[in-house]
Amino acid sequence: MSVARTTEVSASSGKGFEDAIQKGIKRFAKTINHIEGAWVKEQKVIVKDGEVSEYRVTMKVSFVLKD
Repeated sequence: MSVARTTEVSASSGKGFEDAIQKGIKRFAKTINHIEGAWVKEQKVIVKDGEVSEYRVTMKVSFVLKD
């Protein structure tokens, strides 16, 4: 029997939402094994001087716990 856990992760990028997702998952995978998937809960942009300067995502990442 497997048991999974879900943890909320935030990540940002100056390029776009897709890049923020990739960076967040890649960084999370350095610490946590057996990642099963992620759900993007929120997307947000930071605006400076009338321009989008940063893209941010909040994700719920699920992973299987080691026996």
